[in-house]
Amino acid sequence: MALLDIIKARRSIRKYKSEQIPKEAIGKILEAGVCAPNAGGRQGTMLVGVHNAELCKEIGIMNMQSFDRSKLIGSFVSKEQPSVIDDKNIQNGFYDAPSVICVFAPKNFLFSIPDAFCAAENIVLQATELGISSCIISRAEQTFDNEQGKALLCKWNIPENYIARCFVILGYIDGEAPQSKPINKDRIKIVE
Repeated sequence: MALLDIIKARRSIRKYKSEQIPKEAIGKILEAGVCAPNAGGRQGTMLVGVHNAELCKEIGIMNMQSFDRSKLIGSFVSKEQPSVIDDKNIQNGFYDAPSVICVFAPKNFLFSIPDAFCAAENIVLQATELGISSCIISRAEQTFDNEQGKALLCKWNIPENYIARCFVILGYIDGEAPQSKPINKDRIKIVE
C-alpha cells in the first residue's frame, strides 16, 4: 500500500476485540515510533509497549481518573466509535484495547509534545499498514501521577525527568471500520 493510501485508511478506533496482536507486530510498530522526527535529532522520546491486556486495562482506568469533563466544550466525537467525551459510562480510557504504547518525553524540553506526537503518528501509520487498529489517546500527563503509576515508571526505568505525553492503543477492531469523514480541502493553500 502506498503511504498516502495508508494515511487515508487510518481510523481512530475505540471498539476492540479481546484478541491480542502479535508480539512481532508491536516490535515493528515500536520501531516505526522511534524512527519519527525529533527536534534537533536528539531522539528524546521513549516508548514502552505494553503487550498485556490486564495491565492495559489498569493503565486505561488510571488514565480516566484525572479526566476532567468540565473542561469539554460541547464536543462530540463519533456515533460509530464513541469516545469518553461521548459516553460518560466509559471507565477505561483505552477502550479495552489489548495493547498500548506509552509515549514519554522530557518534561522541560520545548519540543517534548511535538516529538511525542510525531512518534504517535508513525505508530498509527505502521499499525494501519499491518492491519492493526489504533487510536491516539491524550490525557497522559497525569496518568502516572499516583502511587501505582510511579511504581510502573520505576519498574520500566523511566527517568524522573520524563513524562507521559500520549498513548497509542492497539488491537483488532470489533465491528466494521467507520467511514471516513469528508476532507475539507479548503484548508489547503498554495502560495507562489
